[in-house]
Amino acid sequence: MTETSSMNAVPDKATRAFSGFEWMVSLRYLRARRREGFISVIAGFSFAGVMLGVATLIIVMAVMNGFRTELLDKILGLNGHVMVRGLGSNLADYDAVADAIRRVQGVTRVAPMVEGQVMASTSVSAGGAYVRGMRAEDLEGLTSVSDNLSFGTLDGFDESGGVAVGIRLANMLRVTVGDEITLLSPRGAVTPFGTAPRVRTYPVVAVFEIGMSEYDSSVMFMPLGEAQQFFRTGDTATALEVMVTHPDDVNEYRAPIGMAAGPLSQVWTWQQTNQSFFSALQVERNVMFLILTLILLVAALNIISGLIMLVKDKGRDIAVLRTMGASKGSVLRIFLIAGASIGFTGTIAGLVLGTLFCANIESLRLALSALTGTELFSPEVYFLTRMPAEMDPTEVVSVVLMSLTLSLGATLYPAWRAASLDPVEALRYE
Repeated sequence: MTETSSMNAVPDKATRAFSGFEWMVSLRYLRARRREGFISVIAGFSFAGVMLGVATLIIVMAVMNGFRTELLDKILGLNGHVMVRGLGSNLADYDAVADAIRRVQGVTRVAPMVEGQVMASTSVSAGGAYVRGMRAEDLEGLTSVSDNLSFGTLDGFDESGGVAVGIRLANMLRVTVGDEITLLSPRGAVTPFGTAPRVRTYPVVAVFEIGMSEYDSSVMFMPLGEAQQFFRTGDTATALEVMVTHPDDVNEYRAPIGMAAGPLSQVWTWQQTNQSFFSALQVERNVMFLILTLILLVAALNIISGLIMLVKDKGRDIAVLRTMGASKGSVLRIFLIAGASIGFTGTIAGLVLGTLFCANIESLRLALSALTGTELFSPEVYFLTRMPAEMDPTEVVSVVLMSLTLSLGATLYPAWRAASLDPVEALRYE
């Protein structure tokens, strides 16, 4: 009776869903043997494909997110969320208009400014620059500048009669704090022979580094009164720079700010100004995601081919298992575990690799640049001085779930084929 009971217990235990027996057989099939060495090689390549696919997707998405976030922070850190300009002319009563806009709920800062293009030159170099005239208190409130001074200070900026320049522009002109820069503007005095350019020399009182090459190489700040005199705007401002509480919802502020500014004004949001740029980034991000997903599809196809070959090679073993009492479901789960194990371990390894890469991406960039002798992620091309990476937990979870789903789906057909194998046919010629 005892012997009969033990014999009956074997099939029950073997056919229980995901029992230890099924795990043991499936994992043994994945081990490298001399006769099945080629199958193990395919399994290894499948594992590497899943790992690299997951890691690449995580890294690329993190870099794209970081790139967008950094650019957005730099652009919105220097430029207003909303710009209010006069309709066909400068803003005359700009302080009164600014006070009216400040009363709009959600507006955090309003700064009048005078802006214009100039030619900046020294005795050794010259180049174009973009001048923004602002009051000292407004410039100090612009933390992207005031918190990133490399040299000099903004104390007494209004009375200094000097300029604050970006560090790349300062390096190009070869100036530092205390040196002088000559500015040339086409908005000069009108003479019988035409308009004479206006030329004036200003001392450098501060050098800032925002971290975005386009701004560090072209932007220059000047006291508001000096800018009004230099550009001959009189007691007017070319624009009002408005900061709001929630920049992403800036369109909700457009109508109330326009009503506060009056009918003779134009209101522009940062989304309107940079719409084509950020739309291009979004399209590029989506396309990169679709292209890199193909790596996971190729890895899934490798899992299918490897398992099909494993089923073909293990046909006799499957027949023996069936004759010993293993059910179709048990055989299906054995090969399901074998394929899913490759996908699961590859996904986890890719997640770890991608996370480590993103956490040390700037150090890796510098190391590769030193190793190859080339400049990777050039600031002149990509605008930023360092490579950013920002992992979005939602996207990471999506990539992991997609990888697990593809890996599991790739095992279904080979596992079904193994479960459908007829033991009689498999053992007929053995």
